[in-house]
Amino acid sequence: MTTPPTANHPHSVTLRFLAAPTDAGITGTVAAGTVLEWVDKAAYAAAVGWSANYCVTAYVGNIHFADPIHSGDLVEVTASVVYTGRSSMHIRTEVSFSDPRERKPVTSSTCLVIFVAVDEHGKPTPVPSFTPGTARELELREHALARIEIRERIVASMNNQSYTDAGTAERVVLRFMAAPTDVNWGGKVHGGIVMKWIDEAADLCASRYSGLDTVAVFSGGVRFYRPLHIGNLVEVEARLVYTGTKGMHIAVHVRSGDPKTNQLELTTYCLTVMVARDESGTAVPVKAWEPVSEEDSRLWHHARELLEIRANAPGGYTPTHLSHEHPTAKVAQ
Repeated sequence: MTTPPTANHPHSVTLRFLAAPTDAGITGTVAAGTVLEWVDKAAYAAAVGWSANYCVTAYVGNIHFADPIHSGDLVEVTASVVYTGRSSMHIRTEVSFSDPRERKPVTSSTCLVIFVAVDEHGKPTPVPSFTPGTARELELREHALARIEIRERIVASMNNQSYTDAGTAERVVLRFMAAPTDVNWGGKVHGGIVMKWIDEAADLCASRYSGLDTVAVFSGGVRFYRPLHIGNLVEVEARLVYTGTKGMHIAVHVRSGDPKTNQLELTTYCLTVMVARDESGTAVPVKAWEPVSEEDSRLWHHARELLEIRANAPGGYTPTHLSHEHPTAKVAQ
């Protein structure tokens, strides 16, 4: 039975707060990983409010990081349920910010997050159906539906890849224990914390390759396979797979497991695009990475395939360095 939004099932949540000095990274602006953590928290609040159940992050769609957020900015993160499946909720998030002295909000990023409601045994449980009540809500629902096929193609492409020591590209591996401070409301590691780790590993990998400070401009296809537990040994591996004119495409795998064993299982995977910046903060070109091994070449073509898939998504665009191959596509400047 369809359950319309009611006071008992609010479908939208807005978090408001000041960006703290501790939110700023070494570049002086708020790191992408911190923004992703905010997005995950707001989306979680919307999912729990709508479903009245504990919820887990299943997927975070494409998110572009536009204007940088600084310490002291007034931040708003709005998360709204736009489509529901049996147990899943597709939640659109929008991050905006302003100087509190001027109050001229700027939209920094938007993305679609999928949460799944689970019962006390961790099994998916049904959620109330969401029915759009306005033209804008109907538009966002259609946008979410249009992205389902795109997402399935991205996930299928990612699942078909393997990463071994045969790769020769720049690679970094971070290892540490999941701490009690990383906990979420269900007693496991917060999805936003995992995304912050992903950003940190991608930043280190890109900085080593370019020899410059780097910043994330895009994260996509963040898929959560299984929960990560407090006390687990965590391994975050970031590997360069492709370079454009300025962008460095970094594939990141998060694995975790009981530290008393040697077994680590894949927890999360995504692809992040980083750019190098000069002293003025302007994005600068990076040296082209040329595949050497068969695995290098396969992953290089995999990154190109993902670019083409995303170019066909609603609101998608083609990077400038590939525009000659797709002359009718919308081009990113």
